[in-house]
Amino acid sequence: MLYSEILRHFAVDQSRSRIGDRLMCHTARRDKLIGPCQRDACRAILQVGVLLLFVGSSALRGDEPAPIKVLVERDVPAPMRDGVVLRANVFRPDSGGPYPVLVMRTPYGKSGSGMARYVKAGYIVVTQDARGRFASDGKWESFVRAKTHDAEDGYDTVEWAARLPGSNGQVGTFGGSYNAFLQWRLAPLRPPSLVAMSAYSIPARYQDLEGPGTIRPGRRLHWWIVAMTPDMRRRENRQGTTARAAAQKKWSAGDSKKWLTFAPYLKLPREVFEDETAAVHYWLKNPHTDPWALHEGVKNVTVPNLNVIGWWDHCNGHMLLDRTMRTEAATKTARDGSRTIIGPWAHGGLGRRRYGNIDFGPEAAFDIAAYEIRWFDYWIKGKPNGIDKTAPYRIFIMGDNRWRDEADWPLERAVEKVLYLTSDGKANTPNGDGRLIQEKPSSDGADWYSYDPENPVPSLHGPRLFQIPTDQRPLARRKDILVYQTAPLTERIEVTGYPTVELHASSSAPDTDFFARLVDVAPDGMGRDVSLGMVRARYRNGVDKPSLIKPGEVVRYMIRMNPTSNAFKLGHRIRLDITSSDFPNYDRNHNTAADQNADAQLKKAKQTIHHGQPHTTRVVLPWIP
Repeated sequence: MLYSEILRHFAVDQSRSRIGDRLMCHTARRDKLIGPCQRDACRAILQVGVLLLFVGSSALRGDEPAPIKVLVERDVPAPMRDGVVLRANVFRPDSGGPYPVLVMRTPYGKSGSGMARYVKAGYIVVTQDARGRFASDGKWESFVRAKTHDAEDGYDTVEWAARLPGSNGQVGTFGGSYNAFLQWRLAPLRPPSLVAMSAYSIPARYQDLEGPGTIRPGRRLHWWIVAMTPDMRRRENRQGTTARAAAQKKWSAGDSKKWLTFAPYLKLPREVFEDETAAVHYWLKNPHTDPWALHEGVKNVTVPNLNVIGWWDHCNGHMLLDRTMRTEAATKTARDGSRTIIGPWAHGGLGRRRYGNIDFGPEAAFDIAAYEIRWFDYWIKGKPNGIDKTAPYRIFIMGDNRWRDEADWPLERAVEKVLYLTSDGKANTPNGDGRLIQEKPSSDGADWYSYDPENPVPSLHGPRLFQIPTDQRPLARRKDILVYQTAPLTERIEVTGYPTVELHASSSAPDTDFFARLVDVAPDGMGRDVSLGMVRARYRNGVDKPSLIKPGEVVRYMIRMNPTSNAFKLGHRIRLDITSSDFPNYDRNHNTAADQNADAQLKKAKQTIHHGQPHTTRVVLPWIP
């Protein structure tokens, strides 16, 4: 696949379904819609300001004697300590109680699709627009800011929810991604009514989200342009697109081409970031700063958390939060009670079993909502449902396509398995002579390729721009990817943990990138990516210690790859791909000494990977015997 195909590949519709005020009935998986509520009944009830939602497929079929009714109150005001009013939708059972309350705070709009299932389980559910978003007052402050009102707003909202009519005073919080970020902001303040959390799919550090001194433009620019700034313009009566659906339509019709190839980022027009432009620019100019550092607040967290995440989630930096919770949280309940479930999923696709032609089997289909309800039933309602008996970590082993319980992460029993890169000098493409061997090469060797930022290796992650498991065969003809692989395996090899690559490389450029991708190659030649890691040369010693490289000089790089668990089966091959781009999953390195966020010049670079004596390059796999 050539770079010219990237824009076509990423210009298709990436929108999530924005259901808005239409409440839909759900099956066991809350993200799988089975049909709208009865139209006439909803219309009649909306006229009096109260919505009765008939839920459950059996109720719709008429098998039950009476439908379950959910009352919905819209735009309920919640005053914050500084007088700013935030607004929420409140979903509650039409009778009985008192009930515990589940709170979701979000910047994406509080429509509340799928909340009826939680109400059916015996909860009042609150979905609230974050400060400065949609119906809530105040000014929105994005997560690139080190100081926001998110913590205090979260605390005040939890205590407000505990006092709602029909509440029993006990509150849980839930939601993923940005909604999880908002939970981790409030939890260290210890609101007295908070009992448990389900905050998932958010990394501990902002640098874990974007990469070491890098930006992930495919996801990040789409997020700003489609999900965030339209409502900012609507609130300020500014010109331009003011609705997400319209922004998505423009993106799909051609805006993606304009924005994904724009350089440099510091010259992006104000319409991309609107009022957050200054905050974004500060971070671009100071990549060593971290506006999040969520793990630093864990020592003050007193309640247990449920994290559900995927091996391909670009937010899998959450693993640091999980480990920190188990060792540093403020209470034994929080330390011992927190749980982590890691499946073969991507961001926004938790519970899926298929990605394109890749099928992880029936066990991968996981009912997130059902598990969340079970989680809160134990911690808030005190139901003896066995949550306390589950393992701290439950991981999905790809290849075997099964679940396994673990007591720790990374696994203490993992053993380092070292494979060395070698070739006869022609490792380009899977048809080359690159090999992974167990013995250290006795003589020097090298392979080279040309990296052209005008024609980068395209990401294969699909139209939503989330990192997902992919078949690597569309890239097989590219000469700018070096490929090293084992002979067909004679035994199963399980890799669980963080693979690392010790890379010796030289470049004709003063700064560049190197990517390492671990691939599971089936006997039919299909190569499924397993893990990815990258390094930006100037930040090889850390984003707080930038240092250019000397062109032509051999430099040692350590690349820590994403966490994974994969069983390489009998007859499969273990493969390592080395290249210098993955665009637009990551931004292109311009191969210059300039600040590429401020300078648009692009240059080609000759990249040489050294292996053998004295510069061995190797991949270290966390092998589970």
